[in-house]
Amino acid sequence: MDLIDMSPNLLLVVAIGVLFTTGVYLLLERSLTRVLIGFILLGNGANLLFLVAGGRAGGAPLIGETDPADMSDPLPQAMVLTAIVITLALTAFVLAMAYRSWQLHGHDEVQDDLEDKRIVRLAAKNAPLYNDTDAEEDSESIDEQAAEARDETERGTP
Repeated sequence: MDLIDMSPNLLLVVAIGVLFTTGVYLLLERSLTRVLIGFILLGNGANLLFLVAGGRAGGAPLIGETDPADMSDPLPQAMVLTAIVITLALTAFVLAMAYRSWQLHGHDEVQDDLEDKRIVRLAAKNAPLYNDTDAEEDSESIDEQAAEARDETERGTP
């Protein structure tokens, strides 16, 4: 009986780890351009992972053309194609968000959500043990910050 070598290539495994690590790090940034690069790196890492997990290359998976024992598994190839489509759609979506943010604000950074701050402060009133560090750092009230943020979006509209 012939044993099939199913050990993955170590270089590809390291490349997958680097792509996933770098992609996740970039996803945590505030700049949409860096988030976009993170999505692309994660997509390529997922494609490599599917190819490595698919095992060794074999013959075309066509009945009558190749012996069934020598056929390659078509499932990883189908999953890679699906991952490519998903990555392309996410890339287009994040590019559109970055472009719109650039049009409105002149930069592509995601800002703090003022409504989230308002909810945290309301929760802090109900939980006296919670230490609201944002309230101590900001000299403006949350309503003043919200009014300023609304003015920023109205100023930047072409």
